[in-house]
Amino acid sequence: MVRGRISRLSVHDLRFPTSLEGHGSDAMHTDPDYSAAYVVLETDAEDGLKGCGLTFTLGKGTEVVVCAVNALAPHLLNKDLGDIVGDFRGFYRQLTSDGQLRWIGPEKGAVHLATAAVLNAVWDLWAKQEGKPLWKLLVDMDPRMLLSCIDFRYITDVLTEEEAYEILQKGQVGKKEREEQMQTQGYPAYTTSCAWLGYTDTRLTQLCSEALKDGWTRFKVKVGADLQDDIRRCRLIRNVIGPEKTLMMDANQRWDVPEAVEWMAKLAEFKPLWIEEPTCPDDILGHAAISKALAPLGIGVATGEQCHNRVIFKQLLQAKALQFLQIDSCRLGSVNENLSVLLMAKKFGVPVCPHAGGVGLCELVQHLIIFDFISVSASLKDRMCEYVDHLHEHFKYPVVIRKACYMPPKDAGYSTEMKEESVRQHQYPDGEVWKELLAAQGN
Repeated sequence: MVRGRISRLSVHDLRFPTSLEGHGSDAMHTDPDYSAAYVVLETDAEDGLKGCGLTFTLGKGTEVVVCAVNALAPHLLNKDLGDIVGDFRGFYRQLTSDGQLRWIGPEKGAVHLATAAVLNAVWDLWAKQEGKPLWKLLVDMDPRMLLSCIDFRYITDVLTEEEAYEILQKGQVGKKEREEQMQTQGYPAYTTSCAWLGYTDTRLTQLCSEALKDGWTRFKVKVGADLQDDIRRCRLIRNVIGPEKTLMMDANQRWDVPEAVEWMAKLAEFKPLWIEEPTCPDDILGHAAISKALAPLGIGVATGEQCHNRVIFKQLLQAKALQFLQIDSCRLGSVNENLSVLLMAKKFGVPVCPHAGGVGLCELVQHLIIFDFISVSASLKDRMCEYVDHLHEHFKYPVVIRKACYMPPKDAGYSTEMKEESVRQHQYPDGEVWKELLAAQGN
């Protein structure tokens, strides 16, 4: 039973100095500090439960998202949680259609990241009050109730609410068996942690070898800064993991369209399953051209981690511009908008392989992809979820990986709640970690 009125919203600028060891480094983001605008919702309900949500950032700029969260706060404060989830579509549209804040979006950029953080906290609180992990809350939800959480505006030309209902109804068949399969086997994952661009060859080789011993069979390598270096590093990885393991490549938006085609033609010998973000994430027709050019080489295109909203995903699908769709739990407008993209991907027959590199992203997106398999896609063909092994120790309910698979969370909520000590230490710039670092840098 949903209960309580939202009495307080607090937001924290949390930053983790991952740049010190090259974690997360790629061709475009050479020194990222994994960070988050972390939202905590409190209510006047006697249960004392809090809703925790976040959106992922890379250090500088987190303060901008924090400001955007505070600007959205009046839409939540003193609102009854039952009223919010009882008309979730309306509430989502209220947040994204604020007459003044919409101007600095709409449904994109810092204000949409803030929307994700706020709504992730609402979903966490709802799931906690229902006593279920988020994925289970979604799986058990009546299809009509589920669809009432989605704003179909701007996508009805490819997916109507009735079509979405038919997809969910078909997903009822075999749902129990698929849920049991997830509980016993988990959802297939791939690792990005072995091959950040800033890692030395020695470290890369060591991490790939250790991952093989731990049962990993799918690996992703960062490319795009220097062709000859990419060839050397990809050859090194292939020599370690062998020809039968799956290899993906990620350029993080580094190339122009012709450059992407030419570069990947020279990396084709390493048999990549996909090239991720080969060009500007907003260039739908560019992705379509790259997809068409690389198809004869057996290389697919993957994108989505910086896809602004459901409309861009709609057009990428319409244009046949991607073969692997990568939803992000914090880039889009939380669960609400991700649900619409999962349903569109099902209609177009494109596999969803979520982005999960970053603080808390693995914790969140596991819920979405497990729900997708149980209730929407009903398939694991060409599907896998990204995994990085950084920063999970800061969460109260960290991901559980077994035999290179995500095991379904058992704790109630969206797995977003962080440890109080971690929040205190990594608050920027006054947390203990940052006080020491900034002092050492003379700041």
